[in-house]
Amino acid sequence: MTPVVTRFAPSPTGFMHVGGVRTALYSWLFARKHNGRFILRIEDTDKEREVAGAIPHIIESLSWLGIEWDEGVDRGGPHAPYLQSERLETYRAYAEKLIAGGHAYPDPYAESELETFRQKAALEKRPFLFRDHRPETSEPWDGTKPLRFRTPRIMRYEWDDLARGQLSAGEEAVDDFILIKSDGYPTYNFAHIVDDILMGVTHVMRGEEFISSTPKFLSLYEALGVTPPAFVTMPVILSPDGKKKLSKRDGAKDILEYRTEGYLPEAMMNFLALLGWNPGTEQEFFSKEELIQAFDLNRIQISGAGFDETKLLSVNQYWMRQLSVDDFIARGNISVPDIQKLRKVVPLLKDRAHTFNEARTMLSGELDCLFNEPSIERNRIVAKEPPERPGITKSALEGLSKAIETLPEGVPAETVKNTLMPLADAEEGRGKGGRGAVLWPLRYVLSGQERSPDPFTLIEILGSAETLSRIQKAIGILEG
Repeated sequence: MTPVVTRFAPSPTGFMHVGGVRTALYSWLFARKHNGRFILRIEDTDKEREVAGAIPHIIESLSWLGIEWDEGVDRGGPHAPYLQSERLETYRAYAEKLIAGGHAYPDPYAESELETFRQKAALEKRPFLFRDHRPETSEPWDGTKPLRFRTPRIMRYEWDDLARGQLSAGEEAVDDFILIKSDGYPTYNFAHIVDDILMGVTHVMRGEEFISSTPKFLSLYEALGVTPPAFVTMPVILSPDGKKKLSKRDGAKDILEYRTEGYLPEAMMNFLALLGWNPGTEQEFFSKEELIQAFDLNRIQISGAGFDETKLLSVNQYWMRQLSVDDFIARGNISVPDIQKLRKVVPLLKDRAHTFNEARTMLSGELDCLFNEPSIERNRIVAKEPPERPGITKSALEGLSKAIETLPEGVPAETVKNTLMPLADAEEGRGKGGRGAVLWPLRYVLSGQERSPDPFTLIEILGSAETLSRIQKAIGILEG
């Protein structure tokens, strides 16, 4: 059986978006599932569109996600080089082979002549096909003019797509396309086929935009006398409303922005894997190893997959919750002076935050009271005190203080609750105010906020001594 070889071959023309990363992920998962090889190749032949720094960005993006390649631009391998701009002699050798077989010829026309042909076709309401203007004879190719492929057969092509089944395209999809431009660089249509042949690629994962070009690819494979690889077409990723392809306008962004925003790579991998692939079970959360084991080309869907950021947040929170306390702190890049107290706060963060950015914002906002004593105001302390029961707030705080004095340091929140709730319950039947006359001032004097974690959790984290100190200061304010 031929070993599986897949590749990811992006162009360095901008940031890595979710569509490209998902293609890389599926290619990698399939290779790993079958103990094959995964190649990272860079298709940098379009120099006008190349963006400085894009290649390191591609490498960093895949590395962050945990997608490892067996050979590629940064590590070499048996098929080096993996940068297309460094393989020009290879493409020229294949071009000469096609010329010798009568399958390529230099383009004799100036751009102005081609434009005239296009305009005539438009006026006649028919597609422009270069093959209709193919010269009868050609001069030897010296590299100064574009080299075109001479399509061997004008026919309807059919092929089997491993995700979509039988596909086909008619004669209008077959034409004499450019192999090598006048600047010496190959076109994508030529270079990727040469590279896939030489690197032994067996399966090509690609977007559906390449379906219409497949007859060109097949005719070139035919001319070279090579069996084409298996094609696997990815479903399009749709905008959140499911009505169009995801774009920057709909929120598509650089994959590394998610890292900056505090997403975990295992969450992004889990989310992207299910964006167009169904495991056939109810399982939602997959580790890297589980994805490799479960991945099956037959379960790649045909219809588009909507990008649901709410779902991504949910998946990320799940993986954040799987981290140990120390891993949560380290991977969230969380830093506060009191690390022991921070360890106690992590369960709160796991419960409330969906990203590490949210967690850090909480620590500097609603949870700052756990590390820094808040400022409190008299009118807010007595905000829930009924007018007909003056002094109940001070009395409640004094009673709470006495009860807390009986608690040792580090007592769990449940024990705190069992100790203090009887005091709140006792107020329930004594008139207006009820439990709120006890629990509101306790929450406020500990947190300085109207909304915060419950006071029992606050006491567990703050400890009895710090809690008593804050309550006594509040009592002093009420007495002042």
